[in-house]
Amino acid sequence: MSNTAIAPQVLDTSRAIPPLRLAHFVLRTSRLAEMVEWYRTVLGAEPAFQNEILAFLSYDEEHHRVAFVNMPDLAPQPEGITGFHHAAFTYASLQDLMATYKRLRDLGIKPIFPINHGPTTSLYYADPDGNQIELQVDNYDDIADATAFFFSPAFAENPIGVEFDPDELLARLEAGEVEAELKRRPDIGKVGLEGVKLR
Repeated sequence: MSNTAIAPQVLDTSRAIPPLRLAHFVLRTSRLAEMVEWYRTVLGAEPAFQNEILAFLSYDEEHHRVAFVNMPDLAPQPEGITGFHHAAFTYASLQDLMATYKRLRDLGIKPIFPINHGPTTSLYYADPDGNQIELQVDNYDDIADATAFFFSPAFAENPIGVEFDPDELLARLEAGEVEAELKRRPDIGKVGLEGVKLR
């Protein structure tokens, strides 16, 4: 071990330093086995560690992306309270997203809210505890183009998006329609937000 002195440093606190990446999220549950199996099925994740209290799941190089704390006798989530709305997972292509949709559909797991936001084409699901998970694909190849959409008149008129039928989108994709065309959000004009419920 070196005893060489390290020069003193003054850390720069003049600006916020953004994190490198989102590492994981953790959910409390009274349905540990059911939740682990659902996330294994939906995300293709595998437990890195699991016992009767904790489970850590990952689908990539990170040691865990989703974790669960088993807390018996939790009350179900009531509607209309503050808190976690959803977490989103991005797929590499529309083909990957829709292959996942088809696999899950055939297992009886169906989205509660399929929508083309503009920057993304998204499928929202509810896990066994009612937490929402968004599976999405970027609609633009360049992040600058996706960001520009947020400042467009189309987004100002309709910041939520356009719902779609995933079976219809799947059929069009499997029929050979171009992915870029399928991801383009239709223009339906101004949408009144007073009646919109973000599921």
